[in-house]
Amino acid sequence: MQKIAVIPVSDEGRILAETLQQEFQASVIKRADVAKRWKDCDAFIFIGAMGICVRTIADFIEDKYKDPAVICVDSTGNHVISVLSGHVGGANDLTRRVASALGAEPVITTQSDNAGLWALDTLEERFNWPLASEDDMNACIFTFVNRKPTALFMETRDEGTDYLEKTLPDHVTIIDDLSEADPKKYRLLIMVTPYRRYAPAGMLSLHYVPMVGTIGFGLAHHPEDYKFIYDQMDEALAKWGILPCACRYCTIDVKADEPFVQLLREGYNEEVEFFTAEQLAAVEVPNPSDTVAKHVGTPSVCEAAAILGSNHGKLIVSKIKGKNFTVALAIDRQYLRDQQGHIEIVGAGPGDPDLVSVRGRKMLERADLILYAGSLVPRELTLCSKAGAVVRSSAGMNLEEQCALMKEFYDKGKFIVRLHTGDPCIFGAIQEQMAFFDQHDMHYHITPGISSFLAAAAELRSQFTIPERTQTIILTRGEGRTPMPEKEQLHLLAKSQSTMCIFLSAAIVDDVQRELLMEYPEDTPVAACYHLTWLDQHIYRGVLKDLAKIVHNNNLTLTTMLVVGDAIDNRKGLSELYNKHFTHLFRKGEK
Repeated sequence: MQKIAVIPVSDEGRILAETLQQEFQASVIKRADVAKRWKDCDAFIFIGAMGICVRTIADFIEDKYKDPAVICVDSTGNHVISVLSGHVGGANDLTRRVASALGAEPVITTQSDNAGLWALDTLEERFNWPLASEDDMNACIFTFVNRKPTALFMETRDEGTDYLEKTLPDHVTIIDDLSEADPKKYRLLIMVTPYRRYAPAGMLSLHYVPMVGTIGFGLAHHPEDYKFIYDQMDEALAKWGILPCACRYCTIDVKADEPFVQLLREGYNEEVEFFTAEQLAAVEVPNPSDTVAKHVGTPSVCEAAAILGSNHGKLIVSKIKGKNFTVALAIDRQYLRDQQGHIEIVGAGPGDPDLVSVRGRKMLERADLILYAGSLVPRELTLCSKAGAVVRSSAGMNLEEQCALMKEFYDKGKFIVRLHTGDPCIFGAIQEQMAFFDQHDMHYHITPGISSFLAAAAELRSQFTIPERTQTIILTRGEGRTPMPEKEQLHLLAKSQSTMCIFLSAAIVDDVQRELLMEYPEDTPVAACYHLTWLDQHIYRGVLKDLAKIVHNNNLTLTTMLVVGDAIDNRKGLSELYNKHFTHLFRKGEK
């Protein structure tokens, strides 16, 4: 958390200072204390005249890479001005946040911000991209903000590269190969790659190193020179053209107490993940060792650990043997830009296109193929697809046809989104597809979605867990063509009288009502929610004894969520947050 100091220059600014103190967990200090706090604080917020702010800090200013952020708020709270360390120190961002908290106008004079251009000197911290280039940052920024022709070369994909592609300025051209970086055509080259690359002579360059690598390592028994192994690993990988780019280190669990591992975690603040010998032995590697298997029970440590730690990613550097260590490096396939295909199973949410997750929307915008469950997912969700993307409904396809289409695109190295209603894990149809993906060694990932039971709670304006009434939500369905396990029959689940959300059961509502009435009182509140969040959404309230009548009279179909329980429309329960026994959760002074 940032250490922020607020300086009210006059009595008029004290009310604003109290607001900012609470909003940003800041400390309120006197103007005379700025000198002794200059090195300790990340940011200073002056409330008063700009001249007083400037005169106060003038003697302490050194360098934009060292100075704290300084902003100035006028005493009426109408304007918030970024004064010092706009990008690197975060003053521009803080200016926006303070303006938002006060309902004020942010005043930012940085050219790249006002022109809508990338703040090149903030990308390193923003996306955890260490800089490997030696060219002067200010010269690169000057060239960039003056819109000189710029080439962008990217060999990985992550949040940062997605941002660059989405916000690409008109004077920047994405190139697929460094041979396209012609000094006669471009003045600046921006590279995002974990590999050692060099710009052609005559061009300015910025080389950002994305932290996407997973290092797997093995160790000799208690090596005496363990303090040097960290650097030796980097040197070994550097011979293969790999820059220090590890987001985590992985090894076998029997090495957890080694001094080198403790040095990694405590001295270098690195994330270390451990795997058992059984987990490592299950991974196929290019360089298994009988000797390693004899000593630790697995034929591979470094290669297998790198692959496991990277989510079964691509092994970029195979086993390298050092004096007292072995090392390998892999990269999760989601970060790669090569011709490896990928399938993202995305939860579409309950139906409203605005209720798909931010990540899900990004996946849809990136996809080469969108295969959506047309009978359950509105096509409007796919309208954000990029130009040239193939968008197909799976409503008329069987499983084999769906899998064949996805594999066709996958084998071409394409990015595929399989779009399922709600959240894929709840009464979804992804299990058979994942079995197919596993069988064909296809790389996939799941983006969760908002389930319709959550939409039901929102549309009913109800809290489904009520203290001292019900603390459990049951997600289930009635027994139709697919049998229910004997221990999960509705009348058994109903014994708890919890809030019950029943999927896929409108067609068998008579049986559902009969079983529920075996345990719930007949006047228990119910709701039949049709097409939740769709344009034609309808919600019908009533009591349990009338549930079947409600469904039949309104011709409700399978896309109906049935909700049963006293939590519906309940306003009598006292939430724990406001219970007298939980007053310690409030900040001092709040009631």
